[in-house]
Amino acid sequence: MKKLSILIGLMVFGALSLNAQQAPTTQFNANTRFEQMGTGLPTPNTYRTASGAPGRDYWQQKADYDIKAELDDVNQIITGTEKITYTTNAPEELRYLWLQLDQNVFSKNSDGNITRQSAINPTNGSSFTTLGNLSGANDKDYGYKISAVKDATGKDLRYTINGTMMRVDLPTPLAKGMSFVFQVDWKFNIVNLSTIGSARSGYELFPKDGNIMYDIAQWFPRMAVYDDVNGWQHKQFLGQGEFTLPFGDYKVALTVPNDMILGATGELQNPKDVLTATQQKRLDQAKTAKTPVLIVTQEEAEAAEKGKPSGKKTWVYVAKNVRDFAFATSRKFIWDAMQVEVEGKKVWAMSLYPKEANPLWGQYSTRLVAHTLVNYSKRTIAYPYPVAYSVHAPNMIGGMEYPMMSFNSSRPEADGTYSEGTKNFLILVIIHEVGHNFFPMIVNSDERQWSWMDEGLNSFLEGLTCLEWDRNFPATGIEPQYITGYMKLDADKQNSIMSSSDNIIPGTFGPNAYSKPATGLNILRETIMGRELFDYAFKEYSRRWAFKHPTPADFFRTMEDASGVDLDWFWKGWFYGVEPVDQAIANVEWYSIDTQDPAKQKSMAKADADAKRETLSNIRNKTDIKQTVVEADSTMRDFYNSYDRFAVTDADKKKYEQYLSTLTADERKMVDEGKNFYVLSLKNKGGLVMPVIIRMVFEDGTFEDVRIPVELWRVNDKEVKKTLVTTKKVAKFQLDPYYEIPDIDTSDNTFPKEPEQPSRFQAFKQRGFGGGPNPMQEAKKNQPTGVQTSGEKK
Repeated sequence: MKKLSILIGLMVFGALSLNAQQAPTTQFNANTRFEQMGTGLPTPNTYRTASGAPGRDYWQQKADYDIKAELDDVNQIITGTEKITYTTNAPEELRYLWLQLDQNVFSKNSDGNITRQSAINPTNGSSFTTLGNLSGANDKDYGYKISAVKDATGKDLRYTINGTMMRVDLPTPLAKGMSFVFQVDWKFNIVNLSTIGSARSGYELFPKDGNIMYDIAQWFPRMAVYDDVNGWQHKQFLGQGEFTLPFGDYKVALTVPNDMILGATGELQNPKDVLTATQQKRLDQAKTAKTPVLIVTQEEAEAAEKGKPSGKKTWVYVAKNVRDFAFATSRKFIWDAMQVEVEGKKVWAMSLYPKEANPLWGQYSTRLVAHTLVNYSKRTIAYPYPVAYSVHAPNMIGGMEYPMMSFNSSRPEADGTYSEGTKNFLILVIIHEVGHNFFPMIVNSDERQWSWMDEGLNSFLEGLTCLEWDRNFPATGIEPQYITGYMKLDADKQNSIMSSSDNIIPGTFGPNAYSKPATGLNILRETIMGRELFDYAFKEYSRRWAFKHPTPADFFRTMEDASGVDLDWFWKGWFYGVEPVDQAIANVEWYSIDTQDPAKQKSMAKADADAKRETLSNIRNKTDIKQTVVEADSTMRDFYNSYDRFAVTDADKKKYEQYLSTLTADERKMVDEGKNFYVLSLKNKGGLVMPVIIRMVFEDGTFEDVRIPVELWRVNDKEVKKTLVTTKKVAKFQLDPYYEIPDIDTSDNTFPKEPEQPSRFQAFKQRGFGGGPNPMQEAKKNQPTGVQTSGEKK
């Protein structure tokens, strides 16, 4: 500890602050972390404002569909015809339209298949193939067979197929406010999920009973988005980057064998034609039930599995203001339902699943749907649709989302038992996929370009919703300490969050698109902005862009505009950069004020002198020297043998009173309190700046946490000094005691430095080839095999 007079001490600490402000201008000019993004964001205009809100001239297109389709359950083929009414609000005229032909990705010659590669997981070196083999393990001819493209009068239209996209040439240009009606006829072989490897939709055959479960999506030619940012969004579908779609109204008639149950996007229009009187009665009961009601029981589903269809049924669904349409059907389906109140409105929560999914699904699925709708609504906007389904899906789908429909895997063992991991994944995947109704089904971002705008935002809300389901749920996808493994990777082994979906390095899509953005939002909410400011701004973003097409800039600007917090440094570092977080305490200097009180000064001086006299020689002399001359002969003593050099004199007291009279009231208070001044030298070793949270553990065992905003680094982002003033003496300083930032190296986060945790090993005898398991090999088998991910398996 260094002793300073009060005036000198204040000057020294003032100099520390002054020196920090006078950093070299070359360093300041080179440091852009806290400069505004400025021209790095698109220029605001009358379509999209500088505040992040839609502008007065914001526009978007509309696509309405009238679809009739039939499922061939014998050959697994869907045949359909669709009438599309496309309305343009663009200020410029259109001479052609673009449609997405997603099923073409399964063609053997698709760009997605030809460019698919085996990859190395950068976290553990294991080899894998991304998304499986989309061309399948059999010789089926996958992809659309387009048989006709006609206008409203039946006249053929010229069209060109380019991979997973189709251009339809218009007979006359389409001007603002005009609509064009045309028809497309098509069919395709449904993907067999057991042989395809991995896909977002398809069918699963259950060999034991010979029945099939269909989870059908991306099944009809869909309009691409045309907007003010990109014009036509017609990037090829390669399998990873998802979709962006215009909103519209749907009427869909689906014909299937008459012993099947079918659920779909929207509201069923003809329940009396497709449901039994018993099923209709149970639906009425479910409207007021507190727990899910079985509309189709397991016994009834098992009976249907053993029967044969006697004909066909057509299920008619209508959906308003949605961007897509999906359905699921099977004779194996158990169906349960209940209504949940969402901000004053009753909404159906429903589940469809085979007996193989029980007992997990019957207990949890529909309750999870209801919980998700309520929780997401309070954080974004009230759920606007009449229903939300959770439909069982095989592991090849993992989890996938569409308006009002979600496909969710997680299946117990054949005997009905399940692990904790299986249960937790069911909870997570249902919340995640049902949550996608909000992002991107309502807040309609461009998934083809920016996966994080739906996956990251949704994973963040998923984490909060899981914790409101069970406070002990392992919601690791939003906790900073669990993203450090990814952030430790070399810069060339990871992408920035802002990378296009299809360009993200294989093996890192989960942390890049899900966990890192979700964790970043959690850091904003908990550490940088605080819950109140964050929650208000996030809800405002959802309100502004519900049923519209936002971009990243709209999100960034709205979060700042609604909160009053400058976050440009965060967007640049966390979203555009790949630097890690690594803070360290390099050194601590301890100062206290020299009060100049002679009583305290001389008492301390006496204690110091006494301590210095306790040398080894003097200790031994106390016994070895029996008596000194001075002790034996009093005539050898004088004034100085009895003089107390540490006694306070009248002159000392007078001088001290004169000193005190020169101090202000605040200075006098500081002298009386006896404060300790600690100067911490902090280093930003990782590059990515973050707020600094310091815990001071005092000698009496109590502690105090100090929070310093990120602007501490604004002038020198490599090393700073910060003075902390305490009454108690500090025994230990610790950075980030609550694991709020993803520090990749915590070994230098304490001062004085603590010893590292010991490496643990097992004692074992050397064994021969037949002597049993080698503990080192067993340890390797139990180690994690990759980066933790959350959300969909894709």
